[in-house]
Amino acid sequence: MLLERSELPTLDAVSHLCGLQAQEPQEPFTGLWSRLRGFQPGALSDLLTGRQVVRTHLMRRTVHLVTAADVLAWRARHNAMLRQRVLGVYRRELAGVDLDELAAAGRDVLADGEPRSMAQLARAVADRWPEPGTRPLGEMLVAGVLPMVQLPPRGVWRQKAGVRNALVSSWLGREIDPLPTEDGSDPVGQELVRRYLAAYGPAATADVRAWSGLAGLPGAVAALRGELVTFRDERGRELLDLPDAPRPDPETPAPVRFLPAFDNAILGYDDRTRIIDDADRGLSVAGSRVVLVDGRVAATWDVEPGTESGKGAEDTVVVTPLRAFSRSERAEVAQEGEELAVFLSDGESARVRVTASP
Repeated sequence: MLLERSELPTLDAVSHLCGLQAQEPQEPFTGLWSRLRGFQPGALSDLLTGRQVVRTHLMRRTVHLVTAADVLAWRARHNAMLRQRVLGVYRRELAGVDLDELAAAGRDVLADGEPRSMAQLARAVADRWPEPGTRPLGEMLVAGVLPMVQLPPRGVWRQKAGVRNALVSSWLGREIDPLPTEDGSDPVGQELVRRYLAAYGPAATADVRAWSGLAGLPGAVAALRGELVTFRDERGRELLDLPDAPRPDPETPAPVRFLPAFDNAILGYDDRTRIIDDADRGLSVAGSRVVLVDGRVAATWDVEPGTESGKGAEDTVVVTPLRAFSRSERAEVAQEGEELAVFLSDGESARVRVTASP
């Protein structure tokens, strides 16, 4: 949805994108503004408060904004990866902790239905496991062994709020779907691959692994091969895609687009050179917001707060080129930046500044 803004409803767009990375709570709003025609931020806020989308640890153990349907369907397939990624950071501290017992203890604490911060939840079980410390216990509880969501108002447009966690089952009124009996074909993994390719294909299995954090989904890919088409990229890697997926002509002009921090258009690939130069690859994991010019990362952007009082008054979108811009590119970047400034300030500012090219 970056070549042309879509008319999809907001919920359908979140679903199509397989969620949006959202550890920075306001970033998904820019991601959807860049992809949807006439996007209204209140639409996403309403989906959050209406429990149709949720903020949860999922792909890559990062916080994603996903549909309620997807967290219910996908979470069990991510359980082992989530535990292992937390252990990858805190294996020594959690060496003596039975994770199933920890999960049961956390559920007991949360049985009253009250949301809690990570620290509150960890402190509630720390008397039983005093050695690890609250941080390792808390991270394993909220991001590893318990399917949890971060409740609004965190993630609501223009609101700042701390993280309050609740069980998925408490917030959505049902438990996550259990994994089907394993026969090697990995049906949930198959759906993940289909959905990923629909949004981001053609892609290699390494790209699917980089996006999901799961170990390549080999059983799923093997089961799907008969319904996929294959290509070879410039490096000779096999790329997979759905047969009816859009594959625009390479000469299709790509308009300027402003992407938020950690957008999956970049992070959702192992080979990110399709969209960002190796020299700038570090920007993708540093939380830099980037500007696409002709489909590639060509600048970073940020918002410079104004000095006058008033909501959004005099805020300026500042674009910092990573390469030289032509006159027409600079004009297109400035125009799109002005529209972004209007969106981010709720119409209070249309200020944009494109700094000198390097």
